[in-house]
Amino acid sequence: MALAISSTSLSSFANREICQKVFTQGTATTSWLSRRRSITIRNATKGVSDVCEPLPPDRPLWFPGSSPPEWLDGSLPGDFGFDPLGLGSDPELLKWFAQAELMHSRWAMLGVSGILVPELLQNIGYVENFSWFNAGSVEYFTDPTTLFIVQLALMGWVEGRRWADIVNPGSVDIEPKLPNRPNPKPDVGYPGGLWFDPMRWGRGSPEPVMVLRTKEIKNGRLAMLAFVGFCFQAIYTGNSPIENLMAHLADPGHCNIFSAFTSR
Repeated sequence: MALAISSTSLSSFANREICQKVFTQGTATTSWLSRRRSITIRNATKGVSDVCEPLPPDRPLWFPGSSPPEWLDGSLPGDFGFDPLGLGSDPELLKWFAQAELMHSRWAMLGVSGILVPELLQNIGYVENFSWFNAGSVEYFTDPTTLFIVQLALMGWVEGRRWADIVNPGSVDIEPKLPNRPNPKPDVGYPGGLWFDPMRWGRGSPEPVMVLRTKEIKNGRLAMLAFVGFCFQAIYTGNSPIENLMAHLADPGHCNIFSAFTSR
């Protein structure tokens, strides 16, 4: 998609560049930010958040020396100028793709945590017979049909409200109205406020907010890749991710990705 996965090395370099530009440039940064802030508000009609500070034209790109497409102007978190098929050239589609990637990233991070944490608990004796790959066949407190209907109803309600917020930002705001406490400005995908950001990390000045959101999307992209890797490992080796990691550390020459394409 328009915000496709960049390489880990380039992403790490990009994050260091962002932090360096944000926190170490002093007066020059202040004057640059004052010029860019008006551009941010003007671009808000494209569905780009006006809470983040856009990156400069010389931002790190997925391929050094390349020219990013004009619709990827650095105003989206995790934008490294990668869109070879032009999928984000339509502003409304770009907005949708950005939200879709954000939600998939968050689900992937939760999923990866839900795989690794129980396995670690099993290794220290707190969980027995855990297998994430076969979790769907386990008998729970009720039958599968009831679980499916309950999940369908709950997720349908949540996704319906999320869709309403995309169509009409701020229409599903649940932020309590407290005296002497300003409510956050509606920002699709980042509700914030007392319920979702009690420490107010994501409601500071635009520069650190951009840094935090870039970190989130980069970790989400890594989690999506990790989940695909977990599935591949489970199908090919029949072992869990941590078991595969231990086997690789014990014998990296024979237990690696290349062994999947050689006869056993």
